[in-house]
Amino acid sequence: MFYSKSLSKMNCFLPFATLILLSAITEGGSSKPSGRFTSRSETSSAVPTQGGNINIPAMSDDTTVWATHLAEEERNTKVANKKNDDDDDDDDGSQSGSSSISSPEVTPWNTLGRKMAVRRSPSWARTPKMHLNDDNSIATINHSSNLIDHLQELLYNSNSSDIMLKVYTGNSDEVKVFHTHHLLLILQSDVFEDLLLNQSVTTLTLRETAECAALFDKLLRYLYCGEITILMNQVVPLHKLASKYHVSALQQGIIMYMSQQLASASPRGHVVSWYHYSLRIGDEDLQERCKQFLAWNMSTVIHSKEWQTISDDLMISLLQRSDLVVENELEIYYGVEDWIKRNQPDIMVAETVLKLIRYTMISPQHLFHIQKKSSVMNEHYNSIHNLFFLAFQFHSATPPVFAKYFDVNCSLFIPRNYLSGSWGSQWVINNPARDDRSTSFQTQLAPSNYDVGKKVTWNALFSPRWLPVSVRPSSYSGYRAAFNPEDSRPRIIITPATNSVSFAGVNFQKTILVRVKQDGRSYVKHVYDFHQSTEETGDFLLQADLQKPSSEYLIDNSLYLHIIIKPIYQSLIKAIK
Repeated sequence: MFYSKSLSKMNCFLPFATLILLSAITEGGSSKPSGRFTSRSETSSAVPTQGGNINIPAMSDDTTVWATHLAEEERNTKVANKKNDDDDDDDDGSQSGSSSISSPEVTPWNTLGRKMAVRRSPSWARTPKMHLNDDNSIATINHSSNLIDHLQELLYNSNSSDIMLKVYTGNSDEVKVFHTHHLLLILQSDVFEDLLLNQSVTTLTLRETAECAALFDKLLRYLYCGEITILMNQVVPLHKLASKYHVSALQQGIIMYMSQQLASASPRGHVVSWYHYSLRIGDEDLQERCKQFLAWNMSTVIHSKEWQTISDDLMISLLQRSDLVVENELEIYYGVEDWIKRNQPDIMVAETVLKLIRYTMISPQHLFHIQKKSSVMNEHYNSIHNLFFLAFQFHSATPPVFAKYFDVNCSLFIPRNYLSGSWGSQWVINNPARDDRSTSFQTQLAPSNYDVGKKVTWNALFSPRWLPVSVRPSSYSGYRAAFNPEDSRPRIIITPATNSVSFAGVNFQKTILVRVKQDGRSYVKHVYDFHQSTEETGDFLLQADLQKPSSEYLIDNSLYLHIIIKPIYQSLIKAIK
């Protein structure tokens, strides 16, 4: 901004006049203006503004610090004005007539007061943490952590509160009292905003269940600080509180926490209870995450205390899936039998569950044993006997012949993810990022007992640095493109050792289970399905950093895989298409 010479010279006296005025105000004696400054010895809290006056805490008797700053500002102003005078002298010869002059910027009284208050601020405010950009022209001063500390102090300082919350436990007389602040409650929750529409309200009475009332202080702390520390057994009551008072950010944060802690160890398990809760609140994403975890770790769940807490609907939903990871189908049957004995479900539910067992995947010897020895099967055999008869027929003929007379286009003839050696092999790869590895194993040709003696040998190749087809150099381009390690990723190729005419009518689906460890126990984190190479999936170990020994995908610096071969009949695939 440019000023005329006369106005610029006048401006140089403003800081000096201000200095004289401030010196008079801060001198000892009775000359202190009433209603404008209040010393700390006169009041313990800030005096509110009245009649446009700004109440600022009195400064120290020693005015050396701030007077020195003002003197420095005066000197800088004089230097700047002198430079402006010289510039104006240079321009006098080239300019004529009157010019438009902007009004000088005079520091108002309240702004000056704020400057003095800043100079009296605590040490952390006088030496802020600054983040400068490249040209050092813009700085960011961040004191957010101090602000959060002050807000947290407000929660425990009842002297400044204006709203009292009385939280009763259920229908009992037990009550917890919290001194809170109107502004912070309505900022975080529209439910509290509606309850406090009447500005004269100073007390709110709330009723919560025992588990929610016990954690109400955690909800309030989140409203004040935006931070909360929770345990697994606290997530459901806290989510109930967040839902009741419409604290959406906390709701989302708790759901994300639950999704990440499905594999955490707990005495009685928690995934089933979280699924049932997600069903009540209508969170479909959490429902699917819970069901997927239970399906991929079914063999472990069947032998846990959590198995008995599964509801009728969840049991039916799980048994309809083909991605259950179990030792074999027989393990599922005995798990279901135990669940029926302990839970005593309705007859219709019990029969529905028993019909979802894939008896065609159980050998004839074990089918005979179930038929004669199982008390549950004896009780419900009349509704299941047709499935038993179908399974015996399936095992007595070749699959192509059986398919001519029976519809194999159903889930009864699709294997699940069986861990038994007849269906695949575990593969532990030490230092997986080092180089390519290979292994061989055998599986049975098909689930039918007719083919149980026929074996297929498989070769598997693992490459930690495989280049996808989309970025590979063309074989006829005449040169090799530069290799970018970031473009490479792990892959597995699985092929039969020899071609055989006995494969006719059977197509093989390959499945890779990736097992990791959390809280001292291992679990299946990923399941990949493909027909020949994991290149078909596009995301095989895409997020895994196999270079780091601390990678969550490694157990003792080793990659734990399990390869499963699932024979599926060609006629079934054609029917699906």
